[in-house]
Amino acid sequence: MTDILLETRNKTVATLHLNRPAARNALSLEMIATIHQSIRRLGEDPAIHVIILAANGPAFSGGHDLKEITAARQSGDKGRAFFEETMRACADLMLAIVHCPKPIIAQVQGVATAAGCQLVASCDLAVASRDAVFATPGVNIGLFCSTPMVALSRNVSRKAAMEMLLTGDMVSADQAQSLGLVNRVVGADTLEAETAALAHQIAAKSPKTLRIGKAAFYAQAEMRLADAYDYAARVMVENLMTRDANEGIGAFVEKRTPEWEGLDAPEATE
Repeated sequence: MTDILLETRNKTVATLHLNRPAARNALSLEMIATIHQSIRRLGEDPAIHVIILAANGPAFSGGHDLKEITAARQSGDKGRAFFEETMRACADLMLAIVHCPKPIIAQVQGVATAAGCQLVASCDLAVASRDAVFATPGVNIGLFCSTPMVALSRNVSRKAAMEMLLTGDMVSADQAQSLGLVNRVVGADTLEAETAALAHQIAAKSPKTLRIGKAAFYAQAEMRLADAYDYAARVMVENLMTRDANEGIGAFVEKRTPEWEGLDAPEATE
């Protein structure tokens, strides 16, 4: 049986590859659980500083597995219990991405639709190939993309999100970048290399500082402005008290390269 999720490592960067290309990397309940488990495990691994979420095949992810959903309708409750389990598991995965102490970068090729688009929006950063396309097309099949809406509406403007949700139209990679859904658009032949370069650039920073910063970013985003400043000030003070802040400031003043805690990395493994 083929593994539905593959993992490779290159020093301090781990890449997870969705590996159901024949099914357009549909997010079956098993796939959701497997990604979630891997994100949690890598988040706790001190050797890994950045995670890339990629996919094999022509599609990044076409969203939930509609064949699995259709089959669930044959149960006595017409699928309700399975639908509840699936949506709860999907929400838990998206929250795990946000709460993971390591930055997570989506590496997007081809189609990213519905929950696949949600997956991209939930990642901290996204690099897309020029031929990637994005959509929340549930409205076309009588199923409004309500859960993808949560992540989408927190990444793009309200009107842009509503247009995607109400029309179900495909959005090009360049459009997605202008909307704020992805950070960079690159050639298909350089997607992997450019995503890796970004990941390694970030992984070279202080691991502790990355953890502090990511957690603070999402926490303050949910606060009122004054509360956000109060919270961020407290975070800055605690950050200033760390060994790495002392080292980084000292290195800057002394014009040398800082030596971060926990930066030693194992050799690359496949």
